[in-house]
Order: sequence, then structure tokens, then C-alpha cells
Amino acid sequence: MKLNDIRIGTLGGTLCSIWVSFSLGDVMQTALMAVVGTFVSYVTSRLLGRMRKK
Repeated sequence: MKLNDIRIGTLGGTLCSIWVSFSLGDVMQTALMAVVGTFVSYVTSRLLGRMRKK
């Protein structure tokens, strides 16, 4: 067995074990939090921009 084969096998096993630990609910919650964070950041930057112009 070559060293490359061992590395690929180890990486594949690690990725599969990590993939199984995620649930769809966790992924959806993370995506929702990212959307909310993006929206809040955008609104805050717009408000600060308006305050600086005044």
C-alpha cells in the first residue's frame, strides 16, 4: 500500500464520520442564522452610512 492510498483512505473515513454527525436541522439552523446575520449587517451598515451623511 502506498502512503497516498493511506492518506486518501484516512481522509475519506474522517469526512464520512463528520458528515454523519450533521443533521438536516443543524444545517438549516446554520443557514437561517447566516441569512439573519447578513441582513442585520446590511441594515446596520446602511443606517450608519445615513448617520454619517447627516
